[in-house]
Amino acid sequence: MPVIPIPNYAAEVIHALEHMGFSAYVVGGCVRDSLLNQKPADWDVCTDATPEEMLLVFRKWTVFKTGLKHGTITVRSHGRNVEVTTFRSDGAYSDNRHPDAVHFVSRIQDDLSRRDFTINAMAYNDREGLVDAFGGRQDLDNHILRCVGEPDVRFREDALRILRALRFAARFKFGIETETAYSIRHNRLLLENISAERIFKELQGILTASGAGDMLTAFPEVFTVILPELTGLAGSQNARGIDRWVYTVRAVQAAPVESFPNRLAMLMLLLEPAAVRSALTRLKSDNATARFVITLLEHLSLPLPASRPEMRRLIGSASREMVQHIINAHGMIDLLDHRSPSATRSASMLLTEVLESPPAYKVRDLAIGGSDLMERGSAQGPRVGQILEQLLREVQDETLPNTRTALLARASDLTHP
Repeated sequence: MPVIPIPNYAAEVIHALEHMGFSAYVVGGCVRDSLLNQKPADWDVCTDATPEEMLLVFRKWTVFKTGLKHGTITVRSHGRNVEVTTFRSDGAYSDNRHPDAVHFVSRIQDDLSRRDFTINAMAYNDREGLVDAFGGRQDLDNHILRCVGEPDVRFREDALRILRALRFAARFKFGIETETAYSIRHNRLLLENISAERIFKELQGILTASGAGDMLTAFPEVFTVILPELTGLAGSQNARGIDRWVYTVRAVQAAPVESFPNRLAMLMLLLEPAAVRSALTRLKSDNATARFVITLLEHLSLPLPASRPEMRRLIGSASREMVQHIINAHGMIDLLDHRSPSATRSASMLLTEVLESPPAYKVRDLAIGGSDLMERGSAQGPRVGQILEQLLREVQDETLPNTRTALLARASDLTHP
């Protein structure tokens, strides 16, 4: 029987409930992660105490009634939040996402039976040890993801579990049990009932997992439901005779595993710009991610800067960090296409050289500003901006030094040719 060291702040919540005669356990992800020798992010507790009884037990504690009607409160213990939920079973799921009603029950096994996957359907306390009614520990040992009960029932209750299955399998590099995998494919269209925000979040979890490529390879039909723009990639070949979906998966795997924007861009690598924008809008991507993806893909279709002026202009229009991502992405494509990396290496050295020289990437980097031109009567109104842009181009071209004296003299020439 495994021993799970429960941190003090969660253990005291359990002890408070047990002191009043109730049963209580840590449950779900914290048990799973502990058995995998990973540090849980959160420790959730479940109990046979009803919501009203929980409020009585913790009447002297700081309590947030976060989901009281569904049996959940959040208790503040030693500066940490612990979610405490009454054992429950769920009613019908008419919207393929949320139960229409919940029913409080007295047995931990009944509560575990409503959960999604066996590896998430385990509970533990120091008195009873591990409660594992559905073989979750064995599935952990065998690196298998399996639904609790009938997979079709689980996915029809909550279609988001389809993407959660892919996320957990990708995160832990688990295989998906045959019946569960069949049900994922069979019920994939239910994902059309899930909000874009939830899909986007799950997609982030899948793509930033080490096993993302395995899930993309095994379930292309699921990804075309949430990203219809990808339809047609599987089964079609690029100019080198490689299946375009296989190529896409390789590109995703080559991108940094911790960078969702990079991996999302690689997932959309073969799409037209209009399709990329449409997909990001429909998924309700945050602005920073959308801007990153669009910028990276745009510059992958363009040659890398081959001179210091070109590199300075690219830094000015994108940013130093973005230019590095662009160069890295070009390098990945070089490898995928078995292409000489000479241009990428040259651009990388050029970037280093430019960054070590005095910066003049944007107008604000110039040694003078618009107020200097106006004070000297060199220009007024829109002409101020036009002169500054011309000065920036000449500084970037290295035909004009970025000094106050030189810039003011050149501004005077531009004003009085």
